[in-house]
Amino acid sequence: MAGPENQKFCLQEVLDSFKSCLSPNREVYIEHYVAGWKGLIKLLNSLGSVFGFISKDAASKTQILVSFLNSKNGSEYATVQSMVKFELDNELVDVNKKGIYPESGCRTLLRLHRALRWLELFLDRLRTSKEDDKTSVMCREAYNESLAHHHPFMIRKAAGLAFYSLPGRQGFLEVMNVGSPEQVVAMLGEAVPLISEVYMITEELYQKHNLLDLP
Repeated sequence: MAGPENQKFCLQEVLDSFKSCLSPNREVYIEHYVAGWKGLIKLLNSLGSVFGFISKDAASKTQILVSFLNSKNGSEYATVQSMVKFELDNELVDVNKKGIYPESGCRTLLRLHRALRWLELFLDRLRTSKEDDKTSVMCREAYNESLAHHHPFMIRKAAGLAFYSLPGRQGFLEVMNVGSPEQVVAMLGEAVPLISEVYMITEELYQKHNLLDLP
């Protein structure tokens, strides 16, 4: 049986997950963050094997976070905020680049956080695009503004080539499995601001604790 990451992508599922991501006091629930990412992994997988290097890494990172949620300290990983406090208080993060905790929750989520920015920028470009705009250009521009800053040259080169194989705008809108292009654009108008808010809350938290450059 196919795993959840191999099932068909549905933008509505991602929207629902990110809607549930924030607590009333704007803490980010890791369970819903992971659910949102599982939906985004389906999107990457639906674009073919060219994005396998990103989707496989994201799938691995979500699994690490799930294992923390299911551990004896699971309650400490309920939100991004509680995770950061717990791991910093207990010195479970490689802030000094010693490499003792390569799979800490903070480091793992940081990798997803960086990739989320890329997808947020790309989906926003798709939302505001015109019929003849090229998705390859939109995706490349979004990547160069975000994830490219954290990738070595060979991965940047591979990503640049992969963007050329993306479907056209119409094909991409169909991948969303929402309905008409107008319906897709409307739903992206709901989803992108939610993704952006989750990103910014996480960015500010990591910046406050000097965690944005974890090794």
